[in-house]
Amino acid sequence: MPDNKQNPPDKIVEDRPSNFIRDIVMADLEKGTNGERVATRFPPEPNGYLHIGHAKSIVLNFGVAREFEGTTNLRFDDTNPSKEEQEYVDSIKEDVRWLGYDWGEREYYASNYFDQLYQWAEYLIEQGKAYVCDLSPEESREHRGNYYTPGKASPYRDRTPTENLDLFRRMRDGEFPDGSKTLKAKIDFQNPNMNLRDPVMYRILRAHHHRTGDKGCIYPMYDWAHGQSDAIEGITHSICTLEFEDHRPLYDWFVENLPVPHTPHQYEFARLNLTYTVMSKRKLLQLVKENLVDGWTDPRMPTISGMRRRGFPAQAIRNFAERIGVSKNHQNVDVSLLEFNVRDVLNEIAPRYMGVLNPLKVTITNYDAVDWTGFDAPLDPNDPEGPSRIVPFSSVLYVEKDDFKEEAPRKWHRLAPGKEVRLRYAGLITCDEVVKDDKGEVVELKCTLDPESKGGNSPDGRKVRGTLHWVSAEHALDAEVRLYDRLFNNENPASLGDDWLSAMNPESLQVVTNAKLEPALADVDCQTHVQFERLGYFIQDSSGCKGKVFNRTLTLRDSWATFEKNQSK
Repeated sequence: MPDNKQNPPDKIVEDRPSNFIRDIVMADLEKGTNGERVATRFPPEPNGYLHIGHAKSIVLNFGVAREFEGTTNLRFDDTNPSKEEQEYVDSIKEDVRWLGYDWGEREYYASNYFDQLYQWAEYLIEQGKAYVCDLSPEESREHRGNYYTPGKASPYRDRTPTENLDLFRRMRDGEFPDGSKTLKAKIDFQNPNMNLRDPVMYRILRAHHHRTGDKGCIYPMYDWAHGQSDAIEGITHSICTLEFEDHRPLYDWFVENLPVPHTPHQYEFARLNLTYTVMSKRKLLQLVKENLVDGWTDPRMPTISGMRRRGFPAQAIRNFAERIGVSKNHQNVDVSLLEFNVRDVLNEIAPRYMGVLNPLKVTITNYDAVDWTGFDAPLDPNDPEGPSRIVPFSSVLYVEKDDFKEEAPRKWHRLAPGKEVRLRYAGLITCDEVVKDDKGEVVELKCTLDPESKGGNSPDGRKVRGTLHWVSAEHALDAEVRLYDRLFNNENPASLGDDWLSAMNPESLQVVTNAKLEPALADVDCQTHVQFERLGYFIQDSSGCKGKVFNRTLTLRDSWATFEKNQSK
């Protein structure tokens, strides 16, 4: 059976911070708290796609188990059928595998335990520790009170175990309408911890379940199913995010009052929050449903699927999760740290090519004076002896429009009338003539090539400071290029409350339909990350392989940091 030890090791992150969860596991192993076992689980609810915050939990749960030769279960806490779909289950499994983790045969579902959970619910009823309540949801909220107001006892709290057992079985058999009754734990309706004020264990809900179909009409609540699923699976370290810290006494109460086969323990860490991002599943679902993005896999989304489609390497996400560490303090991590890790990995693995996004025609007027048909160019300029490709050359080329100014400033090192520049890998050209259309737009540059400058070196040692990327017009590959940027232009869009959508960045997607790419890109595998020299890192979109559609992963530098620096001056 595959286990965590089969997962490939990452590049070592030297600045990995300390991890208090690892310290707890080490201490438990030294004390023999769970013998020599370490068993963690990643327990997503299949009600949406995973996002970068889940990636932190995945890396933590699988990473801790792998470090201590333990096991990690993938368990779907599928207790709310009205919001869960098989699509989400499939996407979650794909994302976890893509991140580099394998749960082997250890795939479980809370729905696997519905029968056992029901039996334990009857056990609590028989012990006088659970009762059927007829209060409506609104009445229940009123009786529960709040942080400033003590709770009130339900008028149904003192029903006998016999009466409760009869009512609960009739709930199970579909005798009562949805929402008319609940099963509640009989704990302490005035406890300062709201989670212990007779929490609901079951509700009546006639909804189709993606695994059990229409078999049942009562479903367990998350807090009731979660800890007992851990107990059934023999989990030693139930690692949750910090919002579940107040739920831990309830987690422990259920375990202590049931004949469970194992006693798990819950530990909490701070969830991940990223700047310029929303992480709420409710908000992400709203973006999808209102067609404000191209589904859950939109490359601007913070979902793992979206990041994969955009070209973020799995190793970069793992490195990021390790670098930010695990703590009890709420984290608001700058998204530029994630982008740094992406660039750090892509710089090592992405082969270099040339592409022109906003093409301007350049005609070499003296092309007949040379026999240059192409140049051997390395895929990694730092390894000139490594793999290479042929970049074809012809009398008509494309360069970026932004690389030309008719009236250039003094320190302009790119094309301008009378100015000489270097074409990457090729030679030196000088702009002699500017051709415009009827509207006065520049449509062509006529340039001469120095026949003695093959390879880009000036024959007489003169300094040529500007170097441009280019593509041969005759051989160019036509492609669509999608330029992605941050989805929000506010550092904390969630802080805007109901107005959070106003922070969406209108420039988060720009589609270039007439990009010209060097022809070697037609043969690049769809999953290969590439660098377009001077332009950024790109990957072919999963919906348009064979060199037709490319997504920009990131620019070569953090353009936002430059913008913010200029704004502060």
